[in-house]
Amino acid sequence: MVSCSASYTLYIIGTGMKKIYFLSDAHLGSRASADNRGREQRLCRFLDSIRHEASAIYLLGDIFDFWFEYHNVIPKGYTRFLGKLSELSDAGIEIHFFTGNHDMWAFDYLHEECGVILHTAPMEISLPSLSGNPLTAFVGHGDGLGDPSRGFRFIRAIFHSPLCQWLFRNIFFFFLGMEFGLRWAKSSRLKHSRNAVAENGDTLFVSEDGEARNALGDVLSSNMETEEPFQGEANEPLVIFSKQYLREHPTTSFFIFGHRHIELDLMLSRQARLLILGEWIRKYTYAVWDGEHMLLDNYEG
Repeated sequence: MVSCSASYTLYIIGTGMKKIYFLSDAHLGSRASADNRGREQRLCRFLDSIRHEASAIYLLGDIFDFWFEYHNVIPKGYTRFLGKLSELSDAGIEIHFFTGNHDMWAFDYLHEECGVILHTAPMEISLPSLSGNPLTAFVGHGDGLGDPSRGFRFIRAIFHSPLCQWLFRNIFFFFLGMEFGLRWAKSSRLKHSRNAVAENGDTLFVSEDGEARNALGDVLSSNMETEEPFQGEANEPLVIFSKQYLREHPTTSFFIFGHRHIELDLMLSRQARLLILGEWIRKYTYAVWDGEHMLLDNYEG
């Protein structure tokens, strides 16, 4: 099943009372990060650790730092991760792959070869409950939702344009296209890092190899990746979007997104929560629904 609709649809999970997992933003293959193979292996260990208790796994975008499928060629690498997806899918676990703003050019390969269910837009899902009354969650990567930036929306529209995708596939040889994409993704990540502010208030200066230093030149963290900090309920785009959506769909219990690389668990009302999942670069954050509770946690394996 490939879901390519831009509208928000309801997807019913046909599961028992096994757990449902959510994670995002692994950015596998990122040239702005060190030890990509180690991070891929860690992600595979996590997927192995939940295989006997998971009924569904939701990968909420930017799993790859850049991804583009040519007719007979896919990006180099990721063999452990792609094999693990295939293994879990063959075992009957539903794998839902949502495209993000770094891997939006996923087409048929992941579905046909790995058995994942591909989604190109956020959507509502129904979470089975031990009480017998399923709960509604709105899930997706989160890019563009509530974001007032016209520039971002313009670039996003270009990247999602079938014409632009055709031009990219047919003008660039696959090795040139991948080189361009990986360099663009690295440049985007380092730009965010340079504009970020450390928790202690120091401005971060990030070198081309990803090493972060403060204004005094002290190394803060090797290959540190940062995003803008939480902007507050009044200014955070995903909070703004979720509150607007909740007013029109008051029965929604959960909003679950990635994209921002921050961990957030925020009550929007007495019955509705917003979770932003963090990332799988430094914190290895995931959410899990067990039929009664939604937990935001970090994998330490």
